[in-house]
Amino acid sequence: MVKIRLRRVGRKHKPIYRVVVANSRSPRDGKFIETIGHYNPLTDPATVDINEEKALKWLNCGAQPTDTVYSLLRKLGIMDKFKQQQTSNQN
Repeated sequence: MVKIRLRRVGRKHKPIYRVVVANSRSPRDGKFIETIGHYNPLTDPATVDINEEKALKWLNCGAQPTDTVYSLLRKLGIMDKFKQQQTSNQN
């Protein structure tokens, strides 16, 4: 299964995360398919930059976001657009 998840980069005690599309079997910081954004929880407020077009493309292809990535996508409004696309495709 393909997942949209966080990949940790940065120094000790100063994490920065890349939002990547990866096979669910690959390790957290291992091989990935594509980077679609980044997330920095240390800034105030936390910095989230996700390419909406790429995220929607992968969601439409069946990629499953992890819980944390789902909440980030929801905050940016990407999940709302994805759900609207799903309902308009069913009609």
